[in-house]
Amino acid sequence: MVIIGVSPDSEASHQKFIEKNNLPFLLLSDPDKKVMTAYEAFGEKKMYGKRVQGVIRSTVWIGPDGKVKRHWPKVAKAADHPQKVLDEIGVSHG
Repeated sequence: MVIIGVSPDSEASHQKFIEKNNLPFLLLSDPDKKVMTAYEAFGEKKMYGKRVQGVIRSTVWIGPDGKVKRHWPKVAKAADHPQKVLDEIGVSHG
């Protein structure tokens, strides 16, 4: 399995974030938000009761055939979410 994170932040910002948090996966920079928009990870959302444009925390499971197998839009509880994804795809987390 390959895990990739995407955000509009710069590559330099990503490198600092990876080192600070000891992340075991790749972060891609999408400053134009094209990839994020295509996967519904950037767009209109509510923040403090107002509609704004921004990053929408979500997860997309793409199978080996390149097709989307599952999409989790608008992830609410980020701390609980990785285990839910692992359970769904049948990977034990140790």
